[in-house]
Amino acid sequence: MTTSTRGVAKTPAVLVLEDGRIFRGRAYGAVGETFGEAVFSTGMTGYQETLTDPSYHRQVVVMTAPHIGNTGVNDDDPESRRIWVAGYVVRDPARVPSNWRSRRSLDEELAAQGVVGISGIDTRALTRHLRERGAMRVGIFSGDTVPDDAALVARVQEVPPMKGADLAAEVATTEPYVVPAIGEKRFTVAAVDLGIKGMTPHRMAERGIEVHVLPATATADDVYAVNPDGVFFSNGPGDPATADHPVSVMRAVLERGTPLFGICFGNQILGRALGFGTFKLKYGHRGINQPVQDRTTGKVEVTSHNHGFAVDAPLDKVSDTPFGRAEVSHVCLNDNVVEGLRLLDRPAFSVQYHPEAAAGPHDAAYLFDRFVSLMEGQRA
Repeated sequence: MTTSTRGVAKTPAVLVLEDGRIFRGRAYGAVGETFGEAVFSTGMTGYQETLTDPSYHRQVVVMTAPHIGNTGVNDDDPESRRIWVAGYVVRDPARVPSNWRSRRSLDEELAAQGVVGISGIDTRALTRHLRERGAMRVGIFSGDTVPDDAALVARVQEVPPMKGADLAAEVATTEPYVVPAIGEKRFTVAAVDLGIKGMTPHRMAERGIEVHVLPATATADDVYAVNPDGVFFSNGPGDPATADHPVSVMRAVLERGTPLFGICFGNQILGRALGFGTFKLKYGHRGINQPVQDRTTGKVEVTSHNHGFAVDAPLDKVSDTPFGRAEVSHVCLNDNVVEGLRLLDRPAFSVQYHPEAAAGPHDAAYLFDRFVSLMEGQRA
């Protein structure tokens, strides 16, 4: 990625998809070029949390909401240390942010962090194209040195695809750190960081959990060195088919019968650990308005999603696995994609979505309480 920030507002920009579809607009954020996988997010709010979600590493995010940037950028809502999206696509950016917490405009923040974006294009048409054709490689180009269209398409087609990408270690912490319990400490949890969002350990801390966040490269010995009451596997980017190391660590946890909770990428890791396959969705689930049914209660939740891969597990039966019986606990009501797994003979479960609600609804907050109940049961 190459960037500059001079004269952004009037600088022409072009978005080029790998199948040759081209959209023309204006530079938004930094000027330069960037590449990634084009995906769309259906959230009406929460763009700051979206931008700083490590699961969006190497993805160019198209916002389906037409007006973005209204509330500017503050210093409280980032979910990680930086913006992770490879590029940003909006239709009608706010000219002036208006919010009492705002410290700067969104385009200023994008430019400061070198994130190349584009505005003024028909994001509805682009989203419909991705829904019909599927998520695909994309490039955004702006500035005075943009070559002809055929050359741009050729460059986009040279970008590595998301399938087969091993990215978790690129976004995870390199050193362990501790998020202390809020109030009285009740439990210790080892959290394997595959691209964790900051609100996730905070939600556990609110429940009296001291969270030891470990690098993606942590071994089973590293996990048990903190003497955990439970083990957590986080969300993260990339293809779960490449995540052999986290799968082996999770299998070691399952062998010992320690209470286990995984979200998003962690759900896919649990699927692999149990012997199920994973596959790439046509265009994935991204946004804060995805309907999911908890099959153990029948309750329908509106949930926050960010995933392009899913677990291939049977919806209509209990499966035998090396760690006992397992079943699909949650399912997406839009397309019947597996949204959660539950072991019946060991204290382990996972969901494909984001219960920490940053951004997003709070319908799934009970899952952290369910994790606490597993640890209470194990201690008893």
